[in-house]
Amino acid sequence: MFRVVCLPMSYRRRKTVIHQYINNGYYIVLDVNSGSVHSVDPLLYDVISFLSERIPDSEKPFQIAQSLKDETAAALKEKYSQEEIREAFEDIQELIDQEELFTADIYKNFVMDFKKRQTVVKALCLHIAHDCNLACQYCFAEEGEYHGRRALMSFEVGKKALDFLIANSGNRRNLEVDFFGGEPLMNWQVVKDLVAYGREQEKLHDKHFRFTVTTNGVLLNDEIQDFVNKEMDNVVLSLDGRKEVNDRMRVKVDGSGCYDRIVDNYKKLVEKRGDKEYYVRGTYTKYNLDFSEDVMHLYNAGFDQVSVEPVMEDESVEYAITEKDLDQIYAEYDKLVDQIAEIKDNGGSINFFHFMIDLDQGPCVIKRLRGCGSGNEYVAITPDGDIYPCHQFVGHEEYCMGNLEQGTFNTDIKKEFAGAHVYSKPTCRDCWAKFYCSGGCNANNYIYNGDIHDAYELSCKIMRKRLECAILSQVRDMLK
Repeated sequence: MFRVVCLPMSYRRRKTVIHQYINNGYYIVLDVNSGSVHSVDPLLYDVISFLSERIPDSEKPFQIAQSLKDETAAALKEKYSQEEIREAFEDIQELIDQEELFTADIYKNFVMDFKKRQTVVKALCLHIAHDCNLACQYCFAEEGEYHGRRALMSFEVGKKALDFLIANSGNRRNLEVDFFGGEPLMNWQVVKDLVAYGREQEKLHDKHFRFTVTTNGVLLNDEIQDFVNKEMDNVVLSLDGRKEVNDRMRVKVDGSGCYDRIVDNYKKLVEKRGDKEYYVRGTYTKYNLDFSEDVMHLYNAGFDQVSVEPVMEDESVEYAITEKDLDQIYAEYDKLVDQIAEIKDNGGSINFFHFMIDLDQGPCVIKRLRGCGSGNEYVAITPDGDIYPCHQFVGHEEYCMGNLEQGTFNTDIKKEFAGAHVYSKPTCRDCWAKFYCSGGCNANNYIYNGDIHDAYELSCKIMRKRLECAILSQVRDMLK
């Protein structure tokens, strides 16, 4: 369940929401507003399903009316005995009393002052290189150019970026910096110099930088590996999976694949990294809709921290995922649940990032309502010092928030993103997944719908399936 925030009764919204689904023999009931997840038997599942369309709205726990009990018993008498249904109602009433079922939505009015709330910048995506030594077909950065020109960030611009983060971080001590591109290792000396500068500033300002580097691995030699393992709190390693899958999309400038060049580099780095964070990030397109095989390939190659996510692209593109692919995608996620469970049952360990979900506390309420914090708590900085809400907005000039060299920062754009939450997005308001996906990716919403407040439905459908499988995976682990 997500963290409870005590609010005045006047803030409470009456709508109750239940989401139910059956997967791999498990009957799952999610009380959306409380975050409570229940694995139940078919009887409870059916009774809750019948009730969910008939329960009156309520601001607080309530007693189920006898008339509704009688109506339910009459409707289900062919499947269950009266005694079974009576016992089911006892269990359901207990959950209602504990505010774990048919709970009210207490959060809608909590976000009304989001635009007024003073936020601090917690994280930077530092575009250390608008250049790349690969030419991946699906890259939104256009080989690192981001709709502009090739460029490397200077040390001076990087310093100003870290200074900007410190100056705008308020009392926040832990700050995140991701060295991004393009390919950041093409500007490696500046990366090292900025890490050194950051360590100096930590002592002066009582801050701590958590550095991350995202790399394609081509330049990941021993010297760089040692530095990364010493200084980077996390490292993101781009690799799509099987050699034939990776080398179809992730190619060198001459069109040849990169798998053989990078996979050994990754293995060496991970082996030396010990228990420090990393993950291998892959993608799937129409070309590898059997992406569960890529997840298993990465695991069998020695990588137990894995992310494989869909490439969102215009449907006119040959490799683009479309509505017609959804059934196969759904089946792959179901398959992954079983594969991961088998690994764990056999004593192995794997973290598939999209199945990692906290059913106990999870992110704070604000995080659940507003998501990643792009444009407010998180911004991207280009080599020219331009400020954007996130890396995927870079190059979309209408969303340039300012420039470090000029000392500008557009607060109107900041306010627009502060107001982009699950209640400001019409398609999100009544979606069962809203407190998990937090309204989806603002960049995808803008790129494919032209509005950060209009969720991209294809992405939503994949996300909802992924979340169902994530919940199921956690339930299975908890019930062992």
